[in-house]
Amino acid sequence: MSIANNLTRRQRSVYEFLLDHQRQWQDPPTLDQLCTGLGLSSRGSLHKHIQALVDAGLVEPMGGKHRGIRLAQTIDDAANEIPFLGKIAAGYPVQAFETPETIEVPAFMLGHETSFVLQAKGDSMRDAGILDGDLLVIAKRGHARNQEIVVALIDGTETTLKRIEQQPGKTTLHPANDSFETLSYSPDRVEIQGVLIGQMRSYR
Repeated sequence: MSIANNLTRRQRSVYEFLLDHQRQWQDPPTLDQLCTGLGLSSRGSLHKHIQALVDAGLVEPMGGKHRGIRLAQTIDDAANEIPFLGKIAAGYPVQAFETPETIEVPAFMLGHETSFVLQAKGDSMRDAGILDGDLLVIAKRGHARNQEIVVALIDGTETTLKRIEQQPGKTTLHPANDSFETLSYSPDRVEIQGVLIGQMRSYR
C-alpha cells in the first residue's frame, strides 16, 4: 500500500499541493506560499503537517540548506500509468467505453485493486464535487456499498456515473443535482463496473 494512503486528509492535501507545485513550477514552495495556496492562516499547524510528511519519508527534512519545501525522491512519488477509458456521462447514460489509452495517476491514489480513469461529462454529479471534465480514478469492482459513487452498466450497453442504492428487487442510481431524475432498474439490468476512489482536475 502507498505510504500516502496513511496520511490524514490535511496532510494529504499538503502532499498533493507539493506534487502539483513540483509539476508546474521549477522552485519548491516556501511555507508562506504553502499557507497561501492551502488557505491556511497558521504557519505553526502547517509546520506540523510538513513534519508528518518528513516522518513518512515523503518530504526532505527541513534543515535550512534549501529554500522551499522539497519532496523526497521516493517510489511513492512515481506516477502509475493506468487505462484511460474515455468519457462517462455524469448525466444520462451514454455508450459504453471502448479501447483504452493510458494516463498517469499519482501512486497515492491507487491501492491494490485494478483501476482505470474516466473523464466526467455533464453535471448531474455536480453537488458531489464532480464537474464536467474531471478525471475520475475508478477501482474495478463488481460490487459496491450503498451510497458509493459507481460506474454502472445498464442493460449491457450504456454506462453512467451515479450514487448507488441497492434494495431487494430494485437498484436506484441517484444524481447529485436536482435538475436530473433518479434512475431505477431491476437489479439484473445494472452491472457495477467500478467504484470512484479518486479525482483529478486541471485549472488550466
